[in-house]
Amino acid sequence: MLKTSLRTHSNGELTEKDLKKKVELCGFCQSQRDHGGLIFIDLRDRYGITQIVFDPKKKDLFKQAGSLRREDVIRVKGTVTNRPKGMENKELKTGQIEVVIDSLEILSKSETPPIEIDDRIVASEELRLKYRFLDLRRPIMQRNLEFRQKVIIAARKFMEGNHFLEVQTPMLVRPTPEGARDYIVPSRVNPGQFYALPQSPQLYKQILMISGIDRYFQLPAICLRDEDLRSDRQPEHSQLDFEMGFVNEKDIMDLIEELYKTIIKEVLGKTIKEKFSRLSYEESMLKYGNDKPDLRYGLELQDVTNIVKDSEFKVFHSVIESNGIIKMLAVETEFTRKNIEELTELATSEGAKGLAYVKIVENKLDGNLAKFFPGKVHKSLIEASKIKKGYLLFIADSYKTTNLVLGKVRQDVARRLNLIKKDELKFAWITDFPLFEWNEDEQKWDAMHHIFSSPKPEYIKYLEKSPEKVLGNLFDLVLNGTELGSGSIRISNPELQERVMKVIGLKKEDAEKKFGFLLNAYKYGSNGPHGGMGLGFDRFVAMLLGTNDIREVIAFPKNKAAQNPMDSSPCEVEPNQLSELHIKLDTLKKK
Repeated sequence: MLKTSLRTHSNGELTEKDLKKKVELCGFCQSQRDHGGLIFIDLRDRYGITQIVFDPKKKDLFKQAGSLRREDVIRVKGTVTNRPKGMENKELKTGQIEVVIDSLEILSKSETPPIEIDDRIVASEELRLKYRFLDLRRPIMQRNLEFRQKVIIAARKFMEGNHFLEVQTPMLVRPTPEGARDYIVPSRVNPGQFYALPQSPQLYKQILMISGIDRYFQLPAICLRDEDLRSDRQPEHSQLDFEMGFVNEKDIMDLIEELYKTIIKEVLGKTIKEKFSRLSYEESMLKYGNDKPDLRYGLELQDVTNIVKDSEFKVFHSVIESNGIIKMLAVETEFTRKNIEELTELATSEGAKGLAYVKIVENKLDGNLAKFFPGKVHKSLIEASKIKKGYLLFIADSYKTTNLVLGKVRQDVARRLNLIKKDELKFAWITDFPLFEWNEDEQKWDAMHHIFSSPKPEYIKYLEKSPEKVLGNLFDLVLNGTELGSGSIRISNPELQERVMKVIGLKKEDAEKKFGFLLNAYKYGSNGPHGGMGLGFDRFVAMLLGTNDIREVIAFPKNKAAQNPMDSSPCEVEPNQLSELHIKLDTLKKK
């Protein structure tokens, strides 16, 4: 019950148990109808809808009710009665009753809304963001925010129950290279110097391990990154961030597996009994072409480079000679010519030179490509495909392009064949990532995740001479083909940290300048070995609600240009503010 001085009940609360009660309600006028001389209004608040009725016998009240328009905010007093037979609404909790009104007070008037406050009529993205305060009145948006809160409560309860201490980390931090561009904040009291907004709490949660806080979490941990946007990315997003001391990667994965199962049980009522799948990075790339596989369907990719090397197809030979690979996707279906053309167009749009294919008919290969395959290759491809009829799709290119493109083709084929079970939740751990990846543009090694991730002990010997061989204590959590978060065991040895920084080209003096406070802190011991994760919270909530757009679970998101149409941010500032910050802008030419 939401009893206050202005209301006795919410609009989603009254039932037949409340018949003959005198009640006071507040809310927005959802709609107004005049039936047989009676005025009916659906009164809406966050909790639901109550039908209220005005009798023409009460002339002044009836006239006042007739002036009400959509989204006017009112307070009413009246008596709960049964709805007339045949007028019940079984879809509403309050659908068996109505309230006959004795008193009406108009709390605020509304102009005609520029968008409909109706889940069935969805405005354009630009209008929804410009009038977000109206969009948030829609029941579906309020349910999304309520659902988000339920996930927060379930997660916080679990973390606290496992002895984690919630600690808020700073929002004004030192600029450090963490993979994306920093948002920079000038300091007025320190002219010419700048803070950054945190891309993540990474350095501070490691400091907390040194501080003796052996189990830290933060929800939400606000992370800000100046990067290009898409539906599952915002300049500011929330993480469930945590760090644990005296653990290995199995300890972390077991705990987070239990966390997610608990949340899903509490907010969806679903029980996930099976263990989350665990694949190495190499296995994931081999079978699915990426490190975030959707395991709700099969369609595994196969490396057939060694099989087709004996073919007479010049394209395959050329790729093999240039150290590329050939991978195959076997699909047990009947494709039309148009289907093949569409898949080929997808492949070329993603960067491949084309899509090769053959058809299996009566245990034989058929099609233009088949004539380049000798009998031995025919037999080996059919055996590898494990299908009796259908199509074999091939991509031949570099390792990176082949995996990327055929992985995309796999996803498209799954959609075409309706293989994706939308209500299924398939989690997977991806482990044993390379610690480094080669940056072709800059001709240097970069950290695969971040520079504080520890190499597996048995690979430390390769750090300087063969960085490509080094595997890290790295692990990602994936749900239905979407990465939920990345984690690692951290480097807690300053000397090892300096060696890793040296591999990526970070000189000792630069490392001291940027990370000296962290390296120095580790000289005094830590809760090590320690590790943790940053789990994408907005993304997880959105997926549980059946959407991939995180803007549906964020109250005030930005658009694809990182702008907020509602408050017109970002915007210019007054010259005196810039002067106080000792900032002078270059002249910007407006297009």
